Amino acid sequence: MTATAPVTPAKPQRGGLARHRDFRLLWAAQTVSSVGSNVTAVALPLVAVAVLDANTFQVAVLTAAAWLPWLLVGLPAGAWVDRLPRRPVMIICDVVSALLFLSVPAAAVTGTLSVGQLLVVALGAGLARVFFETADQVYLPFLLCPAEVPEGNAKLQTTQTASYVVGPSLAGLIAQAVGAVAALLLDALTFLISAVCLARIRRKEPAPTRPGPVRSLRRETVDGVRFVARDPYLRVMTLFGAASNIGLVGYQAVLVVFLIRDVRLVPGTVGLLVAAMSLGGIAGALLATAVGRRFGTARAMLLAAVFTGPPALLIPLAGPGPALLWPALGGVLVSLGVAVGNVLKGSFRQTYPPRELLGRVTVSMQLLNYGTIPLAALLAGALGTALGTRVAVLAMTGWLAVTPLILLIGPLRHRRDLPATLAEDGRRPGAGTPAGAGAGSVVDAPVLGGSAP
Repeated sequence: MTATAPVTPAKPQRGGLARHRDFRLLWAAQTVSSVGSNVTAVALPLVAVAVLDANTFQVAVLTAAAWLPWLLVGLPAGAWVDRLPRRPVMIICDVVSALLFLSVPAAAVTGTLSVGQLLVVALGAGLARVFFETADQVYLPFLLCPAEVPEGNAKLQTTQTASYVVGPSLAGLIAQAVGAVAALLLDALTFLISAVCLARIRRKEPAPTRPGPVRSLRRETVDGVRFVARDPYLRVMTLFGAASNIGLVGYQAVLVVFLIRDVRLVPGTVGLLVAAMSLGGIAGALLATAVGRRFGTARAMLLAAVFTGPPALLIPLAGPGPALLWPALGGVLVSLGVAVGNVLKGSFRQTYPPRELLGRVTVSMQLLNYGTIPLAALLAGALGTALGTRVAVLAMTGWLAVTPLILLIGPLRHRRDLPATLAEDGRRPGAGTPAGAGAGSVVDAPVLGGSAP
């Protein structure tokens, strides 16, 4: 029998989260790290295309490599994070990521840089991201009291979405001025700053302990999968996220190649266009909580899905001059919908499951949500190589346009609000679907020029 350490709930902070020192540090860490990551989202393909003359499929494989770890270690990562203190896990992931991205300019200086190394860096950074994002999702509800979690998610989503504007702009401008390789130095620096901010958080995290005998990692992992599979909300939430990410990441995987080789834009303009496509996400993150209150969280998720899907069809209409307005408008609407959905979904997922299952529930959902991303990137790369990048972008955005229909098969269409907790929904942890219940969903989407998880 293992003793269970009592967890003292965080108390509401007077004056709101802007006066919450530890949250400000977590917020700063995520902000600078997100900016750096979105520099890399544009800079790494630019290095492959402009420096190493990589083909369309090789660039798509870079995207696939960054998300492949969710398939390889996504499920056990949740069980490991539930056993480990979360903040040290996040700090280690930041340091590892910084070292990986520093290796690219170092190899460029010595003349040894290759597409193979870029793949290793993308894979390693993706592995670190699996553990960082899982630990981060579990750490926020510990740092804040339940009433503060929606506000915390909204603030984090706002700055994360702003990073989709700032990061690509910086990547394009730096690449235009001094080369794409130099932009990766900025990413490495942001990971180091993030690690320092996390290290300065004062609130002590209790050692994760569990009552009863120590269970096997496999059994603990199965518990998380079973909970998601049986829950009427989380089940289709996961399916919708997976289907949407096929389209979202599919077009993103070849977007830089499409804009440079088909539309014939210079790197600086590519960065600015991708940044413009993300502007709607800032508004969405700022408005998400208010929209949820005004229309209800379930109805707001359905509304967000409408913006996430059909407007993507404007993106393949990109062309020189005024025709650049089409992808900018499409990206703005897509990013608006994804940001609203991510804020509402994040708060729901962090407060709804039992706390002891939170890490495993998170990665069980993300395994399928993010697990489709490598396949989508490879599919888009193959289509781009065989039929051209414009056709690939059209196919991926066409798929994305119809994915909101998935939400109509579940209880979201019958509810104004999602249940705040499992107890409010009237079911026991691990219980099956109650009579008359279906399934509901919201996208868990990382969107270049659009979005993340």
